[in-house]
Amino acid sequence: MSSQAPNVWQIETNFAVDQPAPRRLHWSGMERAGEKRLDEAAASALRWWAEAGVDTLVEDRPRDWLRAAAPAAPQSPPPPEARPPDGEPPAQLELFRAWLAETDRLPFAAPSAPRLCPSGDPAAGLMILADMPADEDCAAGVLLSGPAGRLFDRMLAAIGRDRSSVYLAALSCIRSPSGQLNSEAMRQCASLARHHAGLAAPRALLLLGDACSKALLGLPMTQARGRWHEVATHAGPVRALVTFPPSFLLERPAAKAHAWTDLQLLIDEVQR
Repeated sequence: MSSQAPNVWQIETNFAVDQPAPRRLHWSGMERAGEKRLDEAAASALRWWAEAGVDTLVEDRPRDWLRAAAPAAPQSPPPPEARPPDGEPPAQLELFRAWLAETDRLPFAAPSAPRLCPSGDPAAGLMILADMPADEDCAAGVLLSGPAGRLFDRMLAAIGRDRSSVYLAALSCIRSPSGQLNSEAMRQCASLARHHAGLAAPRALLLLGDACSKALLGLPMTQARGRWHEVATHAGPVRALVTFPPSFLLERPAAKAHAWTDLQLLIDEVQR
């Protein structure tokens, strides 16, 4: 092992960093536990980078961090605004969240239907929208659980976040019997999602998957990826980015490199 500190991390399936061996220190039990959690978070982020095809954290070309942001690409017309089902939802975020948990006016609402309401920090500046809970999520009581949830956590770690530092919600917090949104349900859920985003007022909105992209942008995921959009809300436009959902990436690992490209755009926006 070299005696000099590295200037680049080589990220592979079994990655290693060439650096001096750390001096042995005597830590308290609490400090050792905290250090272990940080190590696990760093390892999780590095695994995601490796799976996304990143082999170095040094870019081929220098980046001008002080350069003004490029003008936004022309936006496609947003889909027509639909009225929320059976009246207007609350106009305050906390009241709206409570309304989502209790109202029978949502698509697919039924006494026995589990609903997974938003979680995380509404003030985090980053709102992430999935389409609807999976069967596994309904059983676990957590949106994005199981293998997809573990991949999602690694994606968050790669951008320096975790579930406590994002605001995670679903287009429909209730799973439909078919696992899909019909056109009417999509219009209703899209209207509620715009209202929700306007109340949360995030710096950026990350849309996971095709249903979210079609509902809020009127474009399929494959056409909407790779550029910023604006979602119209009652409180003003919210900048939105589309990427692949974790379930898609589990089925098609080759797409992780494209997802990493999307996440880099997101990093640039939320850290400005």
